[in-house]
Amino acid sequence: MSDTQQPTSWLVVGAGGQLGQDLLDVLAGTSGVRAEGLTRAELDITDPAAVRAAVAGHQVVVNAAAWTNVDAAETAEEAAAAVNGAGARNLAAACAGTGARLLQVSTDYVFAGDGDSPYQESAPTGPVSAYGRSKLLGERAVAELLPEHGYIVRTAWLYGEHGRNFVATMLKLSAQRDTLDVVDDQRGQPTWSHDLARQLRDLGQAAVEGGAPAGIYHGTASGETTWFELARTVFELSGLDPERVRPTTSAAFVQAAKRPAYSVLGHDRWVEAGLKPLPHWRDSLAEALRRPGFAALTGSPGPG
Repeated sequence: MSDTQQPTSWLVVGAGGQLGQDLLDVLAGTSGVRAEGLTRAELDITDPAAVRAAVAGHQVVVNAAAWTNVDAAETAEEAAAAVNGAGARNLAAACAGTGARLLQVSTDYVFAGDGDSPYQESAPTGPVSAYGRSKLLGERAVAELLPEHGYIVRTAWLYGEHGRNFVATMLKLSAQRDTLDVVDDQRGQPTWSHDLARQLRDLGQAAVEGGAPAGIYHGTASGETTWFELARTVFELSGLDPERVRPTTSAAFVQAAKRPAYSVLGHDRWVEAGLKPLPHWRDSLAEALRRPGFAALTGSPGPG
């Protein structure tokens, strides 16, 4: 960046979550960027006036704020839709008023999850849960209000050092139980939040520079696995005995919301933006487990 060039101003909404925290860390280490983060307590995205005030002066806005309690949404769909649908609409409207680019983080739950080959970005949606329906409302609002400046990035099976997630849970339970039963009939792409944060940074920069077309992108790791296979790999890479993890079926865990059996997403759109898809899930997991936040859960120094 030249001495006279102004830094690109970013706003990260939902800055207290695992993705929001990782994104702020990534942006802090990126030259030519000035980033502001607002947590749920600092910005209510269901308040249009507050959203307009927050968005003003920023060129890139990332909506990492969401109602993420999938099971609770089944009995509180209106509340979930207020955040995931109307909240996203408020942000899109504010960005439309200023010309800012909006990166809307969405989910694999917008699909029915009954496929057997990767869902492409153009695949028909068909959510089977209240959470999925609420997130689809947000996608549609962004597409409607920001046809040229709206970027919908669907992710899935997200884990990171900050907050609750499957990988952290497996590490914690490894110190509490001799064996763990984990479902082996759901397939997806374990995605490290730090990888996704870097991809969002690169996408936002490409969007400002005019090199990334608006629309839908799939922000998930390459490759695919099951929850059972993921848990065994977490154990293996952490120096624990993977045989302690035993396979079971989804029927063994009764949950309010139906989980997608198949959550593998295709990544073709990244080529149009001049960006590579995210790395293979196993490579990213090995790198993630070296981080102090994960290693501390087992008292291990992490993979060598």
